[in-house]
Parts: sequence; C-alpha cells; structure tokens
Amino acid sequence: MFKIAQTATVATVVALAAAPVMALAQTAVPPVAPQRAAPAPVKPKPAPQPVAAAPQAPAATQGLASSRAAASDDVVAKVGSTNVTADELRAYVAALGPREQTAFAKDPALLSQAVRMLLANRLVLQELQAKKWDQQPTVAAQLERVRENAMVELYLQSVSTPPANFPSEDELQKVYDANRAALLMPRQFQLAQIFIAAPKDADKATEDKAKQELDEALRKLKAPGADFMAVARTETDTGDLGWLAETQIRPEIRSQVMGLAKNAVSEPIRLDDGWHILKLVDTKASYTRTLPEVREQLVQQIRAERANLMRRAYLAELQKQHPPVLNELALSNLFEASRK
Repeated sequence: MFKIAQTATVATVVALAAAPVMALAQTAVPPVAPQRAAPAPVKPKPAPQPVAAAPQAPAATQGLASSRAAASDDVVAKVGSTNVTADELRAYVAALGPREQTAFAKDPALLSQAVRMLLANRLVLQELQAKKWDQQPTVAAQLERVRENAMVELYLQSVSTPPANFPSEDELQKVYDANRAALLMPRQFQLAQIFIAAPKDADKATEDKAKQELDEALRKLKAPGADFMAVARTETDTGDLGWLAETQIRPEIRSQVMGLAKNAVSEPIRLDDGWHILKLVDTKASYTRTLPEVREQLVQQIRAERANLMRRAYLAELQKQHPPVLNELALSNLFEASRK
C-alpha cells in the first residue's frame, strides 16, 4: 500500500496555512475629536500598605476568592469551600471581548475549560490565604501595583468605548468599499495526494524502494478507469488535502496544480521529503467577500480602531492639561548608580 499524506506531508504542500489578515484602510475610519479630560484615574499613594490580616483575599483577587452562599440550583461548579455560580459565570463571559464571547457561543466546551480554570484559581487562592502569603509586605506591594494598573486600564476602557450605534451602516459601507482589495479571496484548489516518503539524504536502498513504489503507483494510475483514492487508500486516511488557497500552496506544487484540468493527476513532484502525486478535485475562482460575509469581523475591527483613537486622544488631552515634568539628571543618575 502507498502512503497517504498525513499532517507532516500536508505541511510540506502548504506554504502558508494562515488566511490573509485584512488591514483596514486608516482613512476609512472618521477621526476622533479630543475628549475633555476627566479627573486622573488613580490617586498616587505615599506607600503601599500591607494587607490586613483577615480571611478574605486582597481587592486584586477578592473576586475569584468569593465563596458566597448560593442556592444549590444556582451552583454550576464547586471546589473546596467555594462555589462557582451561574451569575458569576455570566459576569465572567460578559467581561470578555466580542471574539471570546463568539468563541464560547460556537464551542460550549470552551466554557467547561473556563470553569475548570476558575476552580484551579480558587484552589490556589485558598491555599495562599491559609498560608497568609498575600500578607507579606513585598507581595502586598505587588498586588497594589496590579490593582492600580487594572483600575487605570478599566477606566481607560470606559472613556474610550465607542457608542453602541457605531459604526453606522453608512460608515460600515465606506470602510468596506475602502478595503475591497484586502477582502479578495484568492483562487482555491481542492487537492488529493499520494505521498511516497524518500528523504533526499536517504540511502540508496531507501531511494530504490521509493522509486519502485512510485513506478507501481504510476502504473496503476494509468490503467483505464483508475481510481486515484483507491490506489493509495489506507485504513485511516483518504488522501484528501481539502481546500487550499492559491497563496497557501508551495510554489513547486502550485506550478503543477495550476496547469491541471479538473480531476487530472499531476506528474510526480520531487520535494525534500519524497514524491508527491496530486489530483485536482475541484477549483474555486477568486472572489471578493461580500459585506454580509465580513460584517461582524469588520464591525469589531472598526470599533477596536475607534477605541484606540479615543484612548490616545483622551491621554493626549489629559497630559496637555497636566504636562508631565521629568528630572532627566536624576533619572540618569539613578541608572548610573544601578550599574555600580
């Protein structure tokens, strides 16, 4: 029996597995007017204070460590003395980004993984609290920095979230029109393959055996009514490489495939790992994806870009009203001292 291409062989045929990433035309998104600065999000503190000795976790971890009582029908998971309730899980999912929420909706198994991660976190939290590890001054100081950074990030998100009705249909259409070139799907080929392993650094015996297998495969393929898949079928593989974009196929393979008619079989192609015989099962012409096809992705990208612009505008205005002053000499002396 001849070998069918498996994962490693597919990687040999495929030059680039990732689909092209669309980059939005920057001019397509309307500019953001600077916002008036709100009060500084975090008030500096003279020195981080140790966490008071108490059974509950510090603010940075208190959410995960919560073990509030809940009705039995509201508990979706439990570990040790803490529960994960349906409300907590809904809040967890709601705090995720649009892409993560979409992934949860498409694959419920991801939700189970998330719950397991929460339970693992709570086990660790129970142990560190029992040891009062979080009350050590150095740990408390680090937790305070984490808390402040989280507060700043959440606040910046709150002041840089685009309106719910953004983008409008008109704005969405303009961005789509400006990015038509990036939305072009290249020609695609559905391929099947017979692969005969013969590394170029193989000894003569291995090379001779591979050549015999190749000749036998070609003889069977040239027989009247030959079935390509039957020639190389094994018990677990079919030899179907599926649909591959033109840009995903290695140049040595692509040049052969592009000259084939539908259902035609290529001549043997020698690559570093062995011999490849390809069959062109079908072809899809290149086309530009329609707005309905890319609407969700496009809206997410436009909103993310607008949020980034709003954040930068807010920070620029805040620093304009409160210009930072740096003592460059003191800074240079600080680094100079650290080298000694």
